[in-house]
Parts: sequence; C-alpha cells; structure tokens
Amino acid sequence: MYDAVEVARILDILGNRNRRRIIELLRQKPCFVTEISDTLMISPKAVIDHLQMMEHEEILSCQTDDRRRKYYFLENDILIDISLRQVHLLAATEAENEDENEQLRNAVSLLGRMIQAHDRILENLEHINHDIETKIDDIARNHKDLFRSEREITIIIALSHDHLTFGQLEQVTEIPGTDLSEILERFEQKGIIERAEDNYTLRGVHAK
Repeated sequence: MYDAVEVARILDILGNRNRRRIIELLRQKPCFVTEISDTLMISPKAVIDHLQMMEHEEILSCQTDDRRRKYYFLENDILIDISLRQVHLLAATEAENEDENEQLRNAVSLLGRMIQAHDRILENLEHINHDIETKIDDIARNHKDLFRSEREITIIIALSHDHLTFGQLEQVTEIPGTDLSEILERFEQKGIIERAEDNYTLRGVHAK
C-alpha cells in the first residue's frame, strides 16, 4: 500500500502528458529512446529526462540487446481507480439552471474552437514534416563527402532538437562510443557543431 507521499509522487508523474504518452507506448511494446522520440515527436533529451524520472520511481526499467542498445519497458504499470461520490444538493432555482446552461454552452463552444485549432495545427504539422524530410534528403544527397552514412544524419537530427551530452548522443543515436567520437570530431572541424563543457550543439541553432 502506497503512503501519501508515494501517491503524490506518482500523481506528479502522471500529471505530465508526455510521461503518460510514454507509459501508454511502453504498454504496447519495449522501445528504444529513438523510437519513443520519433513516435511521440518529443525531443530525445526530454525523452531521456522522462525515462530517468520514471526509472527512479521503478515504473520503468531498461535492458540492452545483443547490439548493446538500451531499450525501456514497463516494470510496474500504474492503474488508478477513481470513484465518484454523488453529492445531493438542494434543487437549483431557474436562474441557477440558466446560468449552468450558459456555462455549458460556452464550454462546448470553446471546445469546438479548440478542436478546430488542433486540426489546423495538425495539418500544418504534416506540411512541416514533409519539408523536414525533404531537407534531410537534400543534405544527405548534396553533402555525401561529409555524411557518409544515415547514422551521421541521425546525429544532426538529434542535435536539432536540443544540445546533448556525449552519453545522451550515444544513447539516442545508438552509435558506438568510438565511432561517435570520430564523427563528432569531424563535425567540429567542419564547423557544424560545437562543444560547450559537456554539451554538443549545432552552431547557431540553440544559441542563448
């Protein structure tokens, strides 16, 4: 039985929409960080932060496959039973009923506008995703001397989301450490990325 503090921590975890989405995804199957990031469209760094928090609470666990890639799975699922207790109130007056009806109409109207805005955002997002894929293809095709494999493009995509440490890049891209060091050094020499303390970033993208 969980005590009040433990319940509060779990509710804090579930209070974040992206953590709820990650849990729902892992209910279907174990996933690598890149799978979670690509499927849910969350930056790799944010995914790692969410995973580490839930792993600390023993909600998730991880293992490595034969290629030494780390994948995550649900160790303890969260099931919450919510009961509604009916409260009997005195009969409302006609004025109170009308006020409630007006609030309902306003809430439904607002919901409709929110859904329409959501649909427009999704439509724009599809166009943006198409443009991103086109730009990735252009970069890979026009700079074959620099990007020698698809996994090197993966580094650029990961750093486009946010600055990452070497360990985070290794986890997100699933590139062995020795190979990753060589690629990052080459990218630094070409002026594509830069290193500040322990973080790597694309030049000019995440400047503060």
